[in-house]
Amino acid sequence: MQYQIVADSSSNLFQLEDVSYAHVPMKLITSEKEYVDVPGLNLEELVCALEKLTSPTGSSCPNSQEWLDAFGDADGVFGVTITSNLSGCHSAASVAADDYRAQKPNAKVCILDSLSTGPEMKLIVEKLRERILSGDVFEQIEQTVRNYMKHTHLLFTLQSLNNLARNGRVSPAVAKIATVLRICIMGRASDVGTLEPLQKCRGEKRALIALVDKMKELGFKGGKVRIDHCLNLEGARQLRDMILSHFPSADIIIDECRALCSFYAERGGLLVGFEDGM
Repeated sequence: MQYQIVADSSSNLFQLEDVSYAHVPMKLITSEKEYVDVPGLNLEELVCALEKLTSPTGSSCPNSQEWLDAFGDADGVFGVTITSNLSGCHSAASVAADDYRAQKPNAKVCILDSLSTGPEMKLIVEKLRERILSGDVFEQIEQTVRNYMKHTHLLFTLQSLNNLARNGRVSPAVAKIATVLRICIMGRASDVGTLEPLQKCRGEKRALIALVDKMKELGFKGGKVRIDHCLNLEGARQLRDMILSHFPSADIIIDECRALCSFYAERGGLLVGFEDGM
């Protein structure tokens, strides 16, 4: 069977080795410009532009035709989307799946709602690749990956809440106080796919300590960790070293947030996907 994996660009993943993979771009829409989340987008320029804005910024998910085009001509398709509680991406991908089955009655399509974003989506895609390369049949892959998703998590630290405030997700007063007092927010993607603040910390170091403690609480025992940063490689490396000091065998990869995740994480933000001990 010819397989195809497709994820939206909030996964921060634009290429994948050894299997057929495609990404579909999210878009950021400001009063001045539209940014398409594709390779080559200047992230420093994007973040600087967003920091100067005072008006709300919107996002647009790929439509069903974009998903359908990305499915290619595969016999088995796996789509991974940003949480359906933050975007219509999952709905659009599901419409595309119905259209694809109508066009190719023998094709099999599975659309997975990550209930998350960024590096947790990467873990899901990596597990799909692993099972495809192992030779599992479509139904085995779907069952294995759905079970795996019960054991993956997303935590984050944010150094700024300005974009969240401008788009009505937090109070502007709270965002301003957090900036003045240098408060970092440590939070997680909840079980229903919402972003849930957990702890307010004075300074990034305390936030990273709180994050590692939360990883332990959620059952991390030294498996995979994927860290995506928004213009904060130093913080990502510091977090990696803290994790390795407790779990020397942890499999950790650091990468950059792309456009959509950079919008929510803002400068200095870290997104951390990991798997528990299962």
